[in-house]
Amino acid sequence: MSEEPLGDAETGLAAIPWRSGTLHVILFSSLVGVMGVSLVSPVLPELRNIFEVTDAQVGLVITAYTVPGIFITPFVGLVADRFGRRRVLVPLLFLFGIAGAAIAFARTFDEILLLRFVQGIGASALVTLAITLIGDVYDGARRDAVMGLNGSTIGSGAAIYPIVGGALAAIRWSTPFLFFAVAILVGLYALLALDEPAEAESTGLRTYLGSLREVLLLPRAIALLGAIFLLFVVFYGAILTTLPLVLNDEFGLDSARIGLLLAMVAVASATTSSQYGRISEWRSASELVALGFVANGLSLLCVWLSPSPAAVGASLLLFGVGLGIAVPSLDTAIITIVSAQLRAGMMGMRTSMLRLGQTVGPIAFTFTADRLFAESLVGYRVLLLSAGTVVTVSGAIAYLVVRVGERG
Repeated sequence: MSEEPLGDAETGLAAIPWRSGTLHVILFSSLVGVMGVSLVSPVLPELRNIFEVTDAQVGLVITAYTVPGIFITPFVGLVADRFGRRRVLVPLLFLFGIAGAAIAFARTFDEILLLRFVQGIGASALVTLAITLIGDVYDGARRDAVMGLNGSTIGSGAAIYPIVGGALAAIRWSTPFLFFAVAILVGLYALLALDEPAEAESTGLRTYLGSLREVLLLPRAIALLGAIFLLFVVFYGAILTTLPLVLNDEFGLDSARIGLLLAMVAVASATTSSQYGRISEWRSASELVALGFVANGLSLLCVWLSPSPAAVGASLLLFGVGLGIAVPSLDTAIITIVSAQLRAGMMGMRTSMLRLGQTVGPIAFTFTADRLFAESLVGYRVLLLSAGTVVTVSGAIAYLVVRVGERG
């Protein structure tokens, strides 16, 4: 399936087919896909009190949701490549909405964890399939513009959902979970509005897996998947886990003010991603990935040097810019490295590495600070400096290598 051709003068926002039902499904699915953590975060302290569980136990509400994506997403991508995007996307949206809303009626904490795990299965490939559809339907400047819009939509959702979740939690602890039922409406809309991309010639399972394996062994594919993993190890470990602890211990900030500072990342990321169609005309996707890493690394170094919360907030804007450049560039590079027959499977591997980074990052940073340093705060600051240095240097070296390679 391919939408109407793009005019020669159409770039950026003008290249986006705003009335397309497929575009609406892509954006709605991405918004649902990033809802699962940010909408629930504000209610975690209340769950801890209501069900009388520890901090470590209430953290499982997030872990139970993210773990399925590590193992399930590659298989979801395989099924989507062989049987179609809509046949997989719609059931996942229904599963996400039904399991998420059912948590509102849970009577025990174990029931919450079980339903979160099931909901995580539904969420495992929503963003993956949305990005896969972008690669299926759009080409060239229009693909880059839609990719940027999708990234901006995800960033906006990540910034808004904590506010929505907090407001709903003020009514009752269960209300944010009822909001997950909106995914059912998105599923119904996708069932009616999404045209299945034209099916490629079907191949046997052994042939398919062999072809996917060949792609995964390519140096470029290994580098892209490794970059996804490292990016989210740093994002979830340094920014979303370590930094709040530093802000509380060193500057005495409460949760509300910490949340406002962290929102700087989402705001900058959404704004930058919205301009990705134009940014992509300046450098190749691989070069932009490397430059995004440089921005992320420099941001961490600036955070380490920051003498005040205001300076930290300004530094986080740079991290958001890096994310807004790196994530759409990584997704563009990944969907263009394979044919349509393997695209969902490759994107499944991308999401699996992303989820692995989300899971490993917080554990790696907190464990290292706790075990290797007499004071955790000292450890966190050393880790911010180390991570910033490694990411900056890695990005700079990668940029030079890519630049020389593409010129050659």
